Amino acid sequence: MKKSFHPLLAFLALISTAFACTLPFVAQQPSIPEATGLLPHTLYYLGNDSTELPQVFRLEKDGKTVKQITFEPTAVGRYDVSLMDGSVAYVMNNQLLLINSDGSGRRVLVDGGPVHPNNPIENSLHHPVFSPDGQTIAYAHNGLNLYNVATGVSKLVLQNEFYRPEKYSPDGVKLLMTVSVPNTDATHDVIYYPATNSVVGFNSADGSFFCCGKEEWTQDSLSFYAANPTVGMLSPGLWRVDAASGVVTTLLPTDASSGNVNLADEPYLAPDGQLYFFFATVSNPDGMIERSPLQLVRSAPDGVTGRMVLRPETFELLNETLWAPDASFVITAKAPTDTIYAGSVIELYYTDGSSMISLLPFGQQLKWGP
Repeated sequence: MKKSFHPLLAFLALISTAFACTLPFVAQQPSIPEATGLLPHTLYYLGNDSTELPQVFRLEKDGKTVKQITFEPTAVGRYDVSLMDGSVAYVMNNQLLLINSDGSGRRVLVDGGPVHPNNPIENSLHHPVFSPDGQTIAYAHNGLNLYNVATGVSKLVLQNEFYRPEKYSPDGVKLLMTVSVPNTDATHDVIYYPATNSVVGFNSADGSFFCCGKEEWTQDSLSFYAANPTVGMLSPGLWRVDAASGVVTTLLPTDASSGNVNLADEPYLAPDGQLYFFFATVSNPDGMIERSPLQLVRSAPDGVTGRMVLRPETFELLNETLWAPDASFVITAKAPTDTIYAGSVIELYYTDGSSMISLLPFGQQLKWGP
């Protein structure tokens, strides 16, 4: 089975840590999945085919039926799904391709040409991202490009090979991007406004910065949450960022006093007005923490008020998550060993404490379809 490593996380030392304090667990009444299906939408993911090549697959709403969407002769890289019709934009062999939701209609949209053998980043095509209306595909290739699905015209809007798109705001007006600093390991995220072709950076009083599209937009698109559960190149904590000004508000600071630090990951502000995320306060004797055990919690939007643990499990070696739109459950990819940094076993955990449901033996790049 082919696995990949996150370049930033792989830089950090892997150190197991213990909880410095434990939050009270609040038991709740179990829920029963609706008869219409286990999942609210189809679930797309990158998995391995019979020859161990990464391909795009879809798990249907029943939580059991799996359909392979792509059948490429070489590995599929990054991809995204149109929320309008379920079509898939993906990268293979330095090309941007589009395929219908049923696997038909495969076509090449952009050919990035041969990759430079000594400097692959120079001409690499990667990170396709659909706009919410499905009319635009943002992607990285010698900078930020916007492909118009209706006209077939692609436009380079920001010429910088170190830009890559991450995720659109729900209203489609803004786009989170990651910017890499040349000749260093440093990266940080910014907000791009397509209408004005302008970029807004983040303004943090404590010097915090965020990376690699881990942020989560609020449904009104006015702000997003950012969190970090590691100690090393980035500081741990929880923040909220105003999308218009870039002003950063610290909700959970790094320092939790008495030699402890606050770790947070995968925040999601749900329609019920509550903030759901993974959290722990741990001791930090060695100055490095990587994928420490976390607990699933819920709080007011400030990350503090009314915070309570929702499940008894701890989540260690967490690689990625996908929240149900109503936050009734979260789908996790937890690595079986500390050497796996992308994907893994896919499991569903209800936020009301109901029993966990195993979905898939392996998957990564989890995304909702229509």
